[in-house]
Amino acid sequence: MKAQPPHDRNADTGDRSSPVQRFRRPEDPDWLWLEQRDDPAVKAFLEAANEQADRWFSPLEGLTERLYHGHLARRELAERSLAVPLDHFTIWNETAANADHPVWWRHPNDAPQNAEPFLDLQARARHSAFFEIGDMALSPDETWLAWTEDTQGDETFTLWLRHLPAGEPMQLLDDIGPELCWAEDGKTLLFTRFDATQRPESIWRLPLQLTTASPSAARATLMLRETDPEFWLGLGKTRSREWLVLESASKDTSETHLVPARAPTTPPWCFRPREAGVEYAIDHRPGHFYVLHNRNAPHFCLDRVAEAAPDAQGETLIAHRDDTTLEGVDAFSWGLVLTERDHHEAQVRLRVIELDATHARPRDTWLPLSETPCSLALDATPHFDARRLRMREESFTQPPSWTEFDLDSDQRRLLKRQAVHGDLQPDQLACQRLWAHSHDGERIPVSVVMRADLVGHPLPTLLHGYGAYGEVLDAWFSVARLELLSRGVAFAVAHVRGGGERGEPWYLAGKLAHKTNSFQDFLAARDALVDQGVSDGERIVAHGASAGGLLVGASLNLSPERFCAAVLDVPFVDVLRTMLNPELPLTTAEYSEWGDPNDPSVRQRLQAYSPLDNLPDRPWPPVFLQGNWHDTRVAYWEPAKLYARLSELAGPGHTPPPLLRTDMEAGHGGASGRFKAWHDHAREDAFILWALGKA
Repeated sequence: MKAQPPHDRNADTGDRSSPVQRFRRPEDPDWLWLEQRDDPAVKAFLEAANEQADRWFSPLEGLTERLYHGHLARRELAERSLAVPLDHFTIWNETAANADHPVWWRHPNDAPQNAEPFLDLQARARHSAFFEIGDMALSPDETWLAWTEDTQGDETFTLWLRHLPAGEPMQLLDDIGPELCWAEDGKTLLFTRFDATQRPESIWRLPLQLTTASPSAARATLMLRETDPEFWLGLGKTRSREWLVLESASKDTSETHLVPARAPTTPPWCFRPREAGVEYAIDHRPGHFYVLHNRNAPHFCLDRVAEAAPDAQGETLIAHRDDTTLEGVDAFSWGLVLTERDHHEAQVRLRVIELDATHARPRDTWLPLSETPCSLALDATPHFDARRLRMREESFTQPPSWTEFDLDSDQRRLLKRQAVHGDLQPDQLACQRLWAHSHDGERIPVSVVMRADLVGHPLPTLLHGYGAYGEVLDAWFSVARLELLSRGVAFAVAHVRGGGERGEPWYLAGKLAHKTNSFQDFLAARDALVDQGVSDGERIVAHGASAGGLLVGASLNLSPERFCAAVLDVPFVDVLRTMLNPELPLTTAEYSEWGDPNDPSVRQRLQAYSPLDNLPDRPWPPVFLQGNWHDTRVAYWEPAKLYARLSELAGPGHTPPPLLRTDMEAGHGGASGRFKAWHDHAREDAFILWALGKA
């Protein structure tokens, strides 16, 4: 840990009594009283901590504003999405240069001159401190729009309906989940509802009377309820538009029910009963179902099953492979697009397979990559017969670009590329992939991006990680990140076990009893950056959000001296106490990720690494914690309790004190408006630059 640069001590004192000193309750040394949301002292404590943070940040206000306005100057503030042709209309959205939210537009496919707006989200957000769209769904004839919106930040949604383009919006339901899906009868909506722990536990069918003069809804009918508290429900529709898909899934087991899309009152039928530890997903082409599963195939394989005999033995189209995880299948009338991940290179690929009537393969090719590592994904290509595939690609050095691949000509055409303005352009950046060696000898991929002219010089570095749920941190471009890179900071990502960057085995090796591998991997990534001359060992800041906050918090407990500071956003740091409370939102659904602490051995394991239960005697480096009042995934009290405990360990007069900011209007994802979110990010970057000695 390196001593931090000078800072105006008067800025972080104000009232010499810190919030922790003023609100300490000696009879509650663990600060459990902060969990009592209705206690007025809780808000008072959080507001006092916000004031303390504001005082500390006051000397950095100028830097924060420079970072914020520098970010704005680098990006195209007025944005227009790619237009997507549907059956009758082409739709897109536009965001004005001074707007937080977009306006959705459409025109008839044969009359582009007749463009008209059909949903103004900026106007709808005008009277809410928080506003977020959950889902938007067009009726099959594209004349009715249904959408869900959250105006609290607590991820509970209201259902709205309007006739397009300018019918009066009508509220149909409140307190539902975000997901929506139209049946192909054109008069039935499917939606989800939560249980008391905010788990999507039921799917409902809502019959509609769609008259432009007076639309109305009948009583919703239950379609499917999931009673196992570890399972969530989700809904969708096959690209063929033949089947509604009702999926129930835990973190390691899934089950799918199907309903004919044109006959939504048909009772759902279970495609394949759940088996513990077996995940599967299906897509459809007329006459066949395609089943992606991991039964006796830990890295997944793909079977074809006859639609007329779904219980019969299927044919294996893609067998299990030791070095590749099969991540997804998208069915088209002509064949399949597969998403595959190479374990050795930690790289995703798209594979196009054309199928003839006998399921022979006149084409079986991987689409080329412009560089590695990069992200590549199938983008909006709604038509089942489409032979022009849209793809989205980006990397740590290249901004997102959207291309179209023509199956008939094999030509690839650039449709759009995100503009980047300012003094640091993508071709002035360099990306490296390093390999660290963890405590057990496993090779850990580490990605790092920096200015090309600084390659070969040990740089101050921001090290980011996540490592949970099999989530993949594939390469992504950030305009805001250019503010750090331009100032000579390197940005690195530790692709630790528990994520999915090296496929399914990578995930399994960092969950449940293997969770501590994630923390050792993160520390190994940090050391590899130093040992290979990329990073200055005295100037490395750790960053993690949500489950990434657990990663960073546990790593700091193991070795706080390895970092000069840390930023933890909505951090999951009270692991044991949270998992012991099944009444909290989402807890029981997390048992298959972290373990059920009602098992004494699991409880012991969680207690051994939960950051709040293992704070070391030696101090953490300077830390900036951020929480959100309406967060239902990581409760505001987790960062608040960590702030209080760290402050007590540091003692009065410690400079800088641990810092906590709680957004009293936001949920787990932070601010909903883009300008406030960007400003919050600039404040975070100001702290990082201060910690790295670059302020």
